[in-house]
Amino acid sequence: MFNPSRDQARNFFIETWRKHRSKEVLTPLEHIGADLILIHPEYHAVLEDPEALSREFLPDAGQINPFLHLSLHLAIAEQLSIDQPPGLRAAFEASQRRHGNEHDALHDVLECLGETIHQSQRSNAPPNGEAYVACVMRRATAL
Repeated sequence: MFNPSRDQARNFFIETWRKHRSKEVLTPLEHIGADLILIHPEYHAVLEDPEALSREFLPDAGQINPFLHLSLHLAIAEQLSIDQPPGLRAAFEASQRRHGNEHDALHDVLECLGETIHQSQRSNAPPNGEAYVACVMRRATAL
């Protein structure tokens, strides 16, 4: 899943959730995906909806795309596992100490990843890893 299409990414989460609910064997990546889905009960109905594969989630209408959200979480899980960009794990741990829980700290990282991707797209440049880590650290130390 290095560069999945929209449908492939959506199918991954839909199928992972189906397999989890059916108590089927999951791959290591599916285990991570299932854990992410479990901490987002607000997305369970969407993942069980047969129309979800083609449904549009419009930010302008105040909608959050659950597939994008879960995909960003999955990317962050991978980044944290290898501390890439360097310093991300330490910044995440600082955020975790500030919040007192992993989920809120992950959302700090997710917000910064979203900002980093947006900046990268706007400037037509590669993502700035140092700015990404600095953003997480700023959020971790904010009062």
